[in-house]
Amino acid sequence: MSKTISASERHMRSRSDRSLAQRLRRLRTETSVAVNSDSLPGASQGEPNSYVDCGWGRLLFAHTYESPTALVDAIRREGPERRDIAFYVPDPHVLLAKAPQEIFLDPSHTYRLDLATYRPGRRKTRGYFIRRLSSEADARGVNRIYSSRGMVPVSPEFFWSNRDNRALTYLVAEDEESGEIVGTVTGVDHRRAFNDPEAGSSLWCLAVDPQARHPGIGEMLVRQLAEHYKARGAASMDLSVMHDNAQAIALYEKLGFRRVPVFTVKRKNTINERLYASPLAEYDALNPYARLIVEEARRRGIQVEILDAEGGFFRLAHGGRSVRCRESLSELTSAVAMSICDDKAATRRVVEAAGLKVPEQIRGEVDEAELSAFLEKHGKLVVKPARGEQGSGVAVGLTTMEEVRAAIDHAHTICDRVLVESCFDGEDLRLVVIDFKLVAAAVRRPPYIVGDGHSTVRDLINAVSRRRAAATGGESRIPLDGETERCLAALDLTYDSVLKQGETAVVRKAANLHTGGSIHDVTGVVHHRLVEAAIKAARAIDIPVVGIDFMVRSPSEPDYVFIEANERPGLANHEPQPTAERFIDLLFPLTGPSTAAQALGRI
Repeated sequence: MSKTISASERHMRSRSDRSLAQRLRRLRTETSVAVNSDSLPGASQGEPNSYVDCGWGRLLFAHTYESPTALVDAIRREGPERRDIAFYVPDPHVLLAKAPQEIFLDPSHTYRLDLATYRPGRRKTRGYFIRRLSSEADARGVNRIYSSRGMVPVSPEFFWSNRDNRALTYLVAEDEESGEIVGTVTGVDHRRAFNDPEAGSSLWCLAVDPQARHPGIGEMLVRQLAEHYKARGAASMDLSVMHDNAQAIALYEKLGFRRVPVFTVKRKNTINERLYASPLAEYDALNPYARLIVEEARRRGIQVEILDAEGGFFRLAHGGRSVRCRESLSELTSAVAMSICDDKAATRRVVEAAGLKVPEQIRGEVDEAELSAFLEKHGKLVVKPARGEQGSGVAVGLTTMEEVRAAIDHAHTICDRVLVESCFDGEDLRLVVIDFKLVAAAVRRPPYIVGDGHSTVRDLINAVSRRRAAATGGESRIPLDGETERCLAALDLTYDSVLKQGETAVVRKAANLHTGGSIHDVTGVVHHRLVEAAIKAARAIDIPVVGIDFMVRSPSEPDYVFIEANERPGLANHEPQPTAERFIDLLFPLTGPSTAAQALGRI
């Protein structure tokens, strides 16, 4: 049966066909121009076989190499624990054919910003400022951020020795209040790197501290670098971003970057393994605490079997040894040790018997007179369930009987037994002890908001929650519950209040990370008496992996009171300290780098 086509339908199809043909012609034209070796930066001129050492590895300008064989030879010279990147690869299929077992095509996109048409944004930095890297302390701050983001760290001496390198530009964002480095970006000037006739530049290693409290740090770092190279006369700025990093891609496209068909090749090594090896089933469903350990195990060639991704359960196997884990809790922790940690009253009794300082404590179920006398004696109290985790039901700094009673009632919804303790003013210190040695120490600070003069307290809390959730894989948010309302009420605030520009408000007294708190590494300054007390507590409980919580005047002073012990500490919260490495050392001691080096006769 024939079908009659009307004149209007023929016209519409003709327009559609012409549009499709035009798009295909444009795609072919743009692709051939972008990929043609004559149009790539530095292809027609420039120094041959050019690269820049960035500290974490070399940036190899692939189009300057005399042949694919020469480029493969350069990639093979990658140093240990380094990540070299061959950028602007003109014919990746040809290059891969030279060494298919050694190199791979990086699953990232390349984006380019035309600096001739780029216009600076109107937004100004608030609460932080951006400047050039200027000290070894800055370098250590940058490394801390690199480690927290799973990036390859750089020797602080390298940063310092290259501070005046005309090809490299290191920018950092510094928090005005704390002086901490909260963001970083590296730029490469292609003219100074290899005499690029196209006057290009590129952006690398954009990273923001996951604990940073200010929004927009990454955007401002990108803008500052773009304006820096535009002022130098650069024509464009390129970057490479993982294809599935939707958040970063959205930022770059917002700033005017456009995707170009330029390719990147890397060497197959343990650092890059997740980019070229078959993905582990259910890997993406793991939380950050389990994922950190799984990644370290796979780097060492340890077999990983995910048993329950949602619960964080997995099995590690190597050389006939098999260990089941739930995040940092393994079969090496006995049921007795776990039950001691699970019951806060029992934990307190065990560590007190070992000689640790503990706060005075009573049961929440005592009569009104005893509770009132306890409050009058100490002035401020802490209420918490005898069993529980992640800060649920914990109320800190209670000063009235009404607050204490309300907190006890809420804690009873979590556990049938409630504890009331004297409140120790100071900072919340977490010490991670693995194999009865201190691995990391960090101060945990309660969540707070900073006013902008027009947003409500509710909006500010939600904004902080979004940033904390993004930084922790959804593990950290500020609950809009009774405890938050109580803390706001103490400041004469409600969710609908508007804080003045720059005004701060602590919205919860507890510093638990799951309720919006942030964590700050103090391993290098923690007092030896605190370390000794934490190890003594671990030995009293007889637990191989534990997070010991103290309240302290300062991490550099010896005064403390014991708060609790966590049998499943979140190791991912303590970069740049090697928590996952020491955990795997405990489970599989023969897989450690030092053991391997000794076996090979290198030490």
